[in-house]
Amino acid sequence: PEVFRQRFGGLEELSYTSRPGDLFHQCFGCGAAHPNGLHIRCFVTEEGVVSPVLISRVYVGPPGIAHGGIVATYFDEILAGAVVRTTGRIAVTGELTVRYVKPVPVESPLVGHGRLVADHGRYVDVEATLETLATGELLATARGRFFPRPAGAGEAPIRRA
Repeated sequence: PEVFRQRFGGLEELSYTSRPGDLFHQCFGCGAAHPNGLHIRCFVTEEGVVSPVLISRVYVGPPGIAHGGIVATYFDEILAGAVVRTTGRIAVTGELTVRYVKPVPVESPLVGHGRLVADHGRYVDVEATLETLATGELLATARGRFFPRPAGAGEAPIRRA
């Protein structure tokens, strides 16, 4: 959406699901080919990744507020993007913990930030925040433990758009 263009226009997009044969091409969160998916995008930053978030009203829980499961899905993808950004490998979620600080509004421009906290070899720990685009107000945080897939485990190489 246009509201994000100024903030994200000059950033390099992290792309690992662009071709039909890619492992996560049909993923509900990040897959380009999922017909009802969220199509979450991550952009490269020095610290990790940043992601534009605009949650549709179809994912409402209480009136005007995003369902917690959808917020968790956004975090899952942002954290996975941070893993790809720092390790160069696609990863699967082992654990995901979300802390809801304030109600997350639907149809309101938000920004997610993700970064690697620790690389333990077999698994990595990552963390993320979700904030309003306009004010930077913190809405939620997440921590995750992800397991990077071995290099060459059937997926296409990581590309930057």
